[in-house]
Amino acid sequence: MGPQFFYTIEVILNGLMAGVMYALVALGFVLIFKSSGIFNYAQGVMALFAAQTLVGIQTGLVPFSHLINAVFGTDLHHFGWEIPSVLAILATTLVMIGFAWLVVRLVLKPLAGQEPIILFMATIGLAYFMEGFGDLMWGSDIKKLDVGLPQGGNIGIEESTSFLGGEEFYGFYIDNLDIWAAVIATLLVVALVVFSQYTKVGRALRAVADDHQAALSVGINLETIWVIIWSVAGFVALVAGIMWGAKLGVQFSLSLIALKALPVLMLGGFTSIPGAIVGGLIIGVGEKLFEFSIGPLIGGATENWFAYVLALVFLVFRPQGLFGEKIIERV
Repeated sequence: MGPQFFYTIEVILNGLMAGVMYALVALGFVLIFKSSGIFNYAQGVMALFAAQTLVGIQTGLVPFSHLINAVFGTDLHHFGWEIPSVLAILATTLVMIGFAWLVVRLVLKPLAGQEPIILFMATIGLAYFMEGFGDLMWGSDIKKLDVGLPQGGNIGIEESTSFLGGEEFYGFYIDNLDIWAAVIATLLVVALVVFSQYTKVGRALRAVADDHQAALSVGINLETIWVIIWSVAGFVALVAGIMWGAKLGVQFSLSLIALKALPVLMLGGFTSIPGAIVGGLIIGVGEKLFEFSIGPLIGGATENWFAYVLALVFLVFRPQGLFGEKIIERV
């Protein structure tokens, strides 16, 4: 087998790694949609805000320093300390839980019973508010996120596979960060499935997803369930923010990763956790292979639109996605 075959295998492996990163963002959409029927447009901004908060806590940034300096004429920027990554992640998790409680109390509870489009518009407003609030709180400059995860190509894999394709093949190039993301995403999915299927709270979440009114009639507190699910989605956003922030830097474009999660959801289904993973892998591998094989023939840059074209095809022939529940309305 020639080097071209092994380059194709390398493209597939890197596509799988990229697909896991897409799936991390899609998971947050699925969790909230399953429990409340709300498509949370703010999920991408939640990942950005979580990453900004993590960097701010870790590096000792003074919150709202630009506003404080402008009002009082001071020159405050840093507290002068750095916090270990583990403690900073725990503190950021608490911030996201507090954010979840505020969203439920101030946004979802007053809008309970409204049409889904009203709730969707509310999450759009929430996204823009969070984006502006995060910039005001931590600044809009590009920040480096370092939680100790290794980055760069894995030398061991590259050296151990360099013999496969002869002199023209130099081994598989796979980024260490992508490997860690794949492992963490796998553990996270397993934990979410176990939580959903085998815990009392998980069963309550599924009951709320099936029928809000029936869940209320058997004593399930809807507000508590929403706080839990938005907290879990916030933690998933934090994990996605860490991975993407470490890869690209913490900047505005981080919030746009939510757009890449939309084709993932269309393929996997809006109500399926495994579907988010499978959809992410299909999108990741598909766009890499298409760019590798067809891209040079049509001018390249196919990764920007391939996922959306594939999602459009799925919408035409299977609108509920691979694992989504088929909705039947009786009229």
